[in-house]
Amino acid sequence: MDRRTFIGSVTAAALMSRLDWAASEHRIAKIGLELYTVRDALGKDFEGTLAHIPEFNPSPKRTREILDADGLSAPSTHVPYSALAPENWARVIEASKILGHSYIVNPSIDREVLKQPEGWKRAAETFNRAGEESQKVGIQFAYHNHVEEFKPTANGKVPYDILLSESDPKLVKMEMDLGWAHEARIDPLKYFEQYPGRFPVVHVKDFDKNDMMTEVGSGVVDWKSIFAKSDVAGIKHYFVEHDNPMLPFMSIEKSYQYLKQLTF
Repeated sequence: MDRRTFIGSVTAAALMSRLDWAASEHRIAKIGLELYTVRDALGKDFEGTLAHIPEFNPSPKRTREILDADGLSAPSTHVPYSALAPENWARVIEASKILGHSYIVNPSIDREVLKQPEGWKRAAETFNRAGEESQKVGIQFAYHNHVEEFKPTANGKVPYDILLSESDPKLVKMEMDLGWAHEARIDPLKYFEQYPGRFPVVHVKDFDKNDMMTEVGSGVVDWKSIFAKSDVAGIKHYFVEHDNPMLPFMSIEKSYQYLKQLTF
């Protein structure tokens, strides 16, 4: 995987605007956007899409120039599980350094790995190795969940618990997708209390009473209760995401305005 191929795979890189509005300790200081929300627009007009927000095809250096010009930063990125392979990982870290990432996040473990005996444990071991390497240059590794991580395996173990217990808390953090946690019918606050400080990054995604994804604040997720425990969880970055919005930019604006005024 060369540098251009790697950048082409990082279409879900998360950008955070450098917002200047005042924030107390009971507000979200910086609100980010998960670019998966506007993936179609990015593919058609990368620079224009980023400018409107104020397919990673450019080089890392050029991408950084575009972000800087638009007053954006990219504290976090998603990379495929294959990027964690020893022969790829150094180039991933190199690109992330150029882009200014503080976090490299894997959002999904390859199915073939999970089919193996102790597959989730094997993944945790891979995460530890990747996290140890990235920390040498000051970049934190993290894992992003969906629903399956909360479904018990045949032996009754919960995969998310395996990942948390088998990985080094300093080397591997979690980017909890709070929307998928809601859909899995689990209480994120219990994880915050059991594993304090392990959740520096979260995806802020809402669902309505019919389990349809919607704009943040338009659904049933109790954001006040969750974010009241932000200090316990260690949350530093809040990334808004909607997988299939009808009107992406209107969706972004609605979620942003809700979070901007939210107190907790």
